[in-house]
Amino acid sequence: MNRIPGRSYADLGVLSALSLLAVLGYETSFGDADFLLAAVGGLLVGTAAAVAGSLFRLSVLNTVLVGLAAYFLLGTPFTMPAEGIVFVLPSLASLSGLALGAVYGWADIVTIGTPVEAPYYVAAVPYVATWVVSLVGGMLVLRWLPKRRSVLRAAVLLVGPIVLYVSGILLGTDEAFLAAVRGIAFAVIALLWLASRRGGNIATEGQGDRRLVVRRVGGATAVVGGAVVIGAVAGLAWAPAASDRFVLREEVVPPFDAREFPSPLAGFRHYTKDLVEEPVFSITGLEPGDRIRLASMDAYTGRLYTVAGPEDAVDGGYAIVGETLPQPALADLGSGRAIDVEVLGYDDVWMPMVGYGDRMRLVDAGTAEQSGDLRYSADTGTAVLTSGFGEGARYEFTAKMQRVPDDEELIDTPVALVELPAAEDVPDVVTAKAEEYAADQPSAIEQIRAIEQGLKTNGFLSHGLASDSVPSRAGHGADRLIELFTRSEMVGDEEQYATAMALMVRSLGYPARVVMGFAPEVSEGADEVEVLGGDVTAWVEVPFEGVGWIPFVPTPEQVDVPQEQTPRPKSEPQPQVRQPPRNEAVEDDLLSTVEIDETDEDDPDRPFQIPGWVWVTAGSVGIPLAIIFLPMLFVALAKRGRRRRRFGAGGDRSAAGAWEEIVDRYAELGFEPPARGSRRQIAGVLERQAGEQGLGEQARTLTPLAIAVDDDVFSGRDVADETVRQRWSEADAAAAAIAAATGRFRRFVSRYRISKRARAARKARRRSEGPGSGDRRTDRRDSR
Repeated sequence: MNRIPGRSYADLGVLSALSLLAVLGYETSFGDADFLLAAVGGLLVGTAAAVAGSLFRLSVLNTVLVGLAAYFLLGTPFTMPAEGIVFVLPSLASLSGLALGAVYGWADIVTIGTPVEAPYYVAAVPYVATWVVSLVGGMLVLRWLPKRRSVLRAAVLLVGPIVLYVSGILLGTDEAFLAAVRGIAFAVIALLWLASRRGGNIATEGQGDRRLVVRRVGGATAVVGGAVVIGAVAGLAWAPAASDRFVLREEVVPPFDAREFPSPLAGFRHYTKDLVEEPVFSITGLEPGDRIRLASMDAYTGRLYTVAGPEDAVDGGYAIVGETLPQPALADLGSGRAIDVEVLGYDDVWMPMVGYGDRMRLVDAGTAEQSGDLRYSADTGTAVLTSGFGEGARYEFTAKMQRVPDDEELIDTPVALVELPAAEDVPDVVTAKAEEYAADQPSAIEQIRAIEQGLKTNGFLSHGLASDSVPSRAGHGADRLIELFTRSEMVGDEEQYATAMALMVRSLGYPARVVMGFAPEVSEGADEVEVLGGDVTAWVEVPFEGVGWIPFVPTPEQVDVPQEQTPRPKSEPQPQVRQPPRNEAVEDDLLSTVEIDETDEDDPDRPFQIPGWVWVTAGSVGIPLAIIFLPMLFVALAKRGRRRRRFGAGGDRSAAGAWEEIVDRYAELGFEPPARGSRRQIAGVLERQAGEQGLGEQARTLTPLAIAVDDDVFSGRDVADETVRQRWSEADAAAAAIAAATGRFRRFVSRYRISKRARAARKARRRSEGPGSGDRRTDRRDSR
């Protein structure tokens, strides 16, 4: 077993401290300190793998394999305990999550709304980040740094923590987490560590007495202190504002585009005609006056009011979220709600919401499996499940409601400057009506309220049903709005009036959006409310500075439209015309034969399918076993090939191969045989090492075996096959004796190691003997 100097442990401590300071920058992405458990776990696992590889003298490749196995076997309790077996043991879900997080988590974290909680594998990002830095840095500290203790080499080790620090900035938000404290602490620790190594080099090289060392280190410390003070002052003076801070999530467009789905407002009449008496979902937790939000639309194309794309949305659009939902930037939130929704006849992707969500949980198993499809827009307070809902789906959430002040409180409040996509192809009549209604009003709230009241008092409500007094065409395109304002009476429903008001408000230079949802009747103290399709509605929201988006309801309640009195035309008699005979074959020609396939979909010859639980069990058990035993199998095959080559060499070379085999077996068990020296010298060194470990009795056969092999090699006579088998038998017995004495753990580790000492010794011997060494050996054998 290799010994690690205390200075190397100190270097590992410095590397871990710097990495921990660097990974604290992930706090702005994850929103709490839970990610620290994963980060610290990565540091422990990576550092432990590097130390184990150095202690047991594993090669770099074997150390990486050990670190990789530890990453998967030990990562479950640190990153996703809920997916593990009894929270600690790895399962197929946790193992796949650790793999997916290492590959895809980096891309997901910049497109997920903060705080990042979903998909579940994103928790592996801080774990894999610190694991890589600590594993690579630990191997450099233990293997590369001691060979030449230079300040330059020590500075190279800072690359890993610096990259980790920068990743925390790039993957975070525009609000830094303790930037000054972390930056100063990182710089102080790094510079003092470099200064201490410079002082250690001076003492090692003997360039002066202890006072010189103290003076040099003290001078470096003073320089570090001055640099820190100057850097802190400069940072406070020239640090960029939060809005100018470069982070990847501000540059990367989220992959989800709500425009992939039809505009919800285009299907408004589907609810008022086809589902008017059908229950679409049930909801608990509502209070009287609450409205259910379905979708918020802020882009008008001349044909449809749609949801803005991610490049035009105020908050970047819809982002992947976990249970914790991001909060809106512009809102004055008041009372809270605890809402539970159960889907009945609803089959769209837009999730019914109330107020602005705080936390959400998908309750039923089928919907919970689709948590990765959940998207949420904090600015609009609406959510989408891209895979859609099925009957019986349930979810629950907590929310806070927007406070709505009186108009008197908003008289002096300006409308917020919110940039929305430009409205296209707005009819001139819409602008003219807006100026007509709002012309004499001095303040923004009064102008907007005048438009609302103008539509409400001058218009009539009709859903275009057969029971309505006058027809009302569906749609909210430019042609339908022209019809709304140019008919003798304004007739329409929430679809037309909300669209008209939003465009009228925008024509005055104010931002506005159309919100579609439901407004069921809720009695005081009601527990569960069944929402019908006929409860569908739409309204307008306008943002006010420091207040939030205030709702306006422009739809009139009047349904009795005055009938136009038109004179009845006089009837004029028409001449009689003889009708042609009826062709009975016409109806038959209009009919076509339809063949119905009545075959059974179940195929009796379909082969047997292995149940899913079998695959899950096999993966949970098989993957860890493969990680453990596949490297062992490859090493065993390599050792078997090595033994076959040595045994089949023939004659004295086979006898020498038996000695090389026993020395390699000792090296693989953790002993340190010298690369040069005679067989007797190597045997003496190994017996001495074994004696120091209390294993001298098991190693006492090495010297007799070395003498016997020397006699076989240098005697000059042919070595019989029986003698070769005897040497190999003695070598195997000696190897078995020392392996049994070293203990089970060292035997297990030796199965991952394959010694190359014999090959290196032969190369060293050839270099020292020079050319012609083979002839000298032949002459030596002939002389005997």
